[in-house]
Amino acid sequence: MLHYFKNAMNEIDVIVVGGSYAGLSAAMLLGRSMRHVLVIDNQRPCNRQTPHSHSYLTRDGETPAAIAAIAREQVARYPTVSFLTDTVISAERLETSFQVQTQSGKTFSGRKLLLATGVIDELAPIPGIAECWGISVLHCPFCHGYEVRGQRLGLLANGTTGAELVSMIRNWSQRLTLFTNSPADFTPEQLAIIQQHQVLVIETPITELEHTAGYLTAVRTTDGQEHKVEAIFARFPTHLASDLPQQLGCTLTETGHIKVTEFGDTGVPGLYAAGDATTPMRQVAVAVANGAKAGAAIVRELIMAGLYADLTPFNN
Repeated sequence: MLHYFKNAMNEIDVIVVGGSYAGLSAAMLLGRSMRHVLVIDNQRPCNRQTPHSHSYLTRDGETPAAIAAIAREQVARYPTVSFLTDTVISAERLETSFQVQTQSGKTFSGRKLLLATGVIDELAPIPGIAECWGISVLHCPFCHGYEVRGQRLGLLANGTTGAELVSMIRNWSQRLTLFTNSPADFTPEQLAIIQQHQVLVIETPITELEHTAGYLTAVRTTDGQEHKVEAIFARFPTHLASDLPQQLGCTLTETGHIKVTEFGDTGVPGLYAAGDATTPMRQVAVAVANGAKAGAAIVRELIMAGLYADLTPFNN
């Protein structure tokens, strides 16, 4: 059952759409500012099958699910923060508030709205990639490079991205194979970088990633060859996990993310965004920081508008 608190104006202060790291971080700061918050989340984070999360102080090596569970438990201790498991399908900016509707037919209104809805990865249509994604097919060397250091690593890319990955991943291993999955498309300068690092380039199309429970063992190509690798780094395009930003008139960046200020302001009055939907830097630490910044900016905006916290529930 949903229990949520409203302020003296019979309205939720802030609706947070998305209850992963950015959303929870914002909700904690808002709760500690005695703001009445409703977090609506469908519990489908993009990193749900990733076995370990790294580079987040005090939780290095934990599963993403464990970090989120601890965060949610701690945020839930603040009595003005409530949670609803649902999906927001529409949102509208009214004169002084936002109104959202969920997939289950519920409608809520709040003074401010924070989008922490994340992104969806557009994985290459190669058998095995989806099963290995986040486990041994990896997007971020800062998140996963240490765990596969010195191993036989594949790079799935071509052109500028391929050359850049060679330079980057060389920091974690010298045993690199670059799979272009089509005829190579490198400038002479890019090819010189690849040759400098003595990286084997395989242009033959990939038919399958062989793996055991998501852990890669080999890349099979159309010529019948098996190339032994223990992990692959790749950069796949993403798209926003929700069309709420477009519904609300947000501006998008060239990379398809929501354009925001340092503190998550979208430029739409009262609308903020944080997390993976706003940046290509997809790390827990970054999402938490961005959520906290957005939460602080929302509290400041409410106070500057003369909308102070309702202290009634705290006067014992």
